[in-house]
Amino acid sequence: MKQRMKHLIFSICMFITLFGQIHLVSADTTNDAETLFNWAETNFPQFFPTHQGTQSIEPWLYRFYPDNQIYLGVNKNDNAVYVLGGSFGNDPKKIDSLTTLISQINNSGGNGSIAACDTSKIPAGISYSQSGNVVTVSTNGECVPAPDLTNTNLCQTPKQTVVTGISALSSNTVTSSAITGLAINIPGLPDPIKGIVDAAANVKHCTKNAPTEITNVVINSDLCLDITSAISALIAGFPGVEMTPPVKYFTKGTYTSQIVTDCFATDATTVSDAVTGEIWIKQNGAFVKIGG
Repeated sequence: MKQRMKHLIFSICMFITLFGQIHLVSADTTNDAETLFNWAETNFPQFFPTHQGTQSIEPWLYRFYPDNQIYLGVNKNDNAVYVLGGSFGNDPKKIDSLTTLISQINNSGGNGSIAACDTSKIPAGISYSQSGNVVTVSTNGECVPAPDLTNTNLCQTPKQTVVTGISALSSNTVTSSAITGLAINIPGLPDPIKGIVDAAANVKHCTKNAPTEITNVVINSDLCLDITSAISALIAGFPGVEMTPPVKYFTKGTYTSQIVTDCFATDATTVSDAVTGEIWIKQNGAFVKIGG
């Protein structure tokens, strides 16, 4: 029983810790569509009034604005930008090529991307804002379905096309954290829920070949994630474990980064390479490659 419970707690700790890694996996797509969408929201709020997460249905990357039923999208087949719905009507209207619009945005000095973050696949309900070098990631007081472990894309380091030689150690300081809707009652066992929450606090991630922008960005997060579906399989069949849906994970914290010589010589929990996509997790004091 003790061994099974230890395995359960370890599994949940790893699950929560992975959600704490906002720099865990490098993204595979370029930032051009994300830059355009963010710029459009900033400069044309009459059409795109609120920040929305980018969604993907081949061959489209798009955002939907429920307030006025407007879609803003990029078609990856022709690399062009379209609008649809609301005051634009029911037929897709081509605005221009993505390349042309990005060039115009860059030349105007109005680049709308979030520094050091690829937010192209963010879950719905999570919003981003930036002031100076401070990025805020929030669910705005609501609780949203947690992304699965293959898409923990809350603020991923954009994929780099060239070796930068920069290694950046990102430290996460959790200021408050809690899990509700889950109880583990085993006689003689200390409160494991507190241990699970504590395991997600103050984790560190190191990025090899990081972009320069990552070194001066501060990321504040205030999130509520509904982890009911994701955690159900972990606790199935364990006596003494009671789940009262929804199971919610609340977390507030701050990420900062510093330049280091060698990611593998740090106390990071995870390491990723922004060029190759390789990922390592520290297990028993050594880094074990799991991806890329």
